[in-house]
Amino acid sequence: MLRRQVPFLSSNNKPRVTIMTCIRQKSSGGRRPKKKLYHRVPELDRVMELRKKPLMILQLKSLIQSQPRNSPLFLRDLEKNVGFVRKWDFMALIEKHPTIFRVSGTPPSVSLTDKAHRVAQEEAQARTLMEPLLVTNLRKLLMLSVNCRLPLETLEFVGPELGLPSDFKECLVPKYPQFFSVKRVNGMDCLHLEDWDSTLAVTARESRLAQEGILNLKPNGNQRKVKISRDGNYIGPFAFKMNFPAGFRPNVGYLENLERWQKLEFPSPYLNARRFDVADPRTRKRAVAVIHELFSLTMEKRMTSAQLDAFHGECLLPAQLLLCLVKHHGIFYLTNKGVRSTVFLKDCIPWFQLDR
Repeated sequence: MLRRQVPFLSSNNKPRVTIMTCIRQKSSGGRRPKKKLYHRVPELDRVMELRKKPLMILQLKSLIQSQPRNSPLFLRDLEKNVGFVRKWDFMALIEKHPTIFRVSGTPPSVSLTDKAHRVAQEEAQARTLMEPLLVTNLRKLLMLSVNCRLPLETLEFVGPELGLPSDFKECLVPKYPQFFSVKRVNGMDCLHLEDWDSTLAVTARESRLAQEGILNLKPNGNQRKVKISRDGNYIGPFAFKMNFPAGFRPNVGYLENLERWQKLEFPSPYLNARRFDVADPRTRKRAVAVIHELFSLTMEKRMTSAQLDAFHGECLLPAQLLLCLVKHHGIFYLTNKGVRSTVFLKDCIPWFQLDR
């Protein structure tokens, strides 16, 4: 509301009188748009917070094991490996966990206790037993890329999530020349797929639907229309398993659009992405399936945002990758808790264990 002074002139030439008038201005804007919320999942946020200390323990264990044979890790050299600031965090960690780390000698050095050393040996044995699975997953990962190759630096960056050993270039790749080869492309060393196996071109989503007897299910046009599921799940060969957060309350319009999306057919993620139009809705749904399959090939069904973005060019992921993850929050969950931003694949999470 504004106040304006309006002069008033009398007819008998008397002094002017000033009248105060009020002018009410009508607002031009409409209703304020409702703020969109990204519903958090406290159980997954807590998982990432609890992983901070175990990650430091594993990092220090790897640092000790990476030392040359019979060469201890001197505490004075800890700063060279982790930096001056983090050195003190690791010193406190060593003091807090005497059952894992042992300090001895002059100058003082840190090593694994006998119990921790036995556990590390069991881990190495488990990696040996898992080698066939690692090779299969690595082949499937190369099949997902548009050129059936990936830079070695990308595989080194994502290797821990895939379960690959740190020296996989020396101990794993040369053992399987029928599957892998290393070639230099555009100034980068890349791992190439030597043999395409069509029996591996089956996604984890398709395997689950096949076990449930849904993959070959054909729609019946005469079947009575089923009420839309409130949780977004739909029984069909092209549907994804949904898991909405507790605070999310979708309306009928949202569920109807989601049902149409669940019914939409899309090409296999193992087909070359260059064959499809980016603007096609089926191609966009296929991109979601590619991201889903990438997470399915990891050990814990999660990756950091930076690790997922490393596949952007090789797998032709959506240009607005973050927006895609947020939009499909029933399939993926993005959290900024922990050391760095992390993305989860929801349908592989053992929720009953997180509630403990």
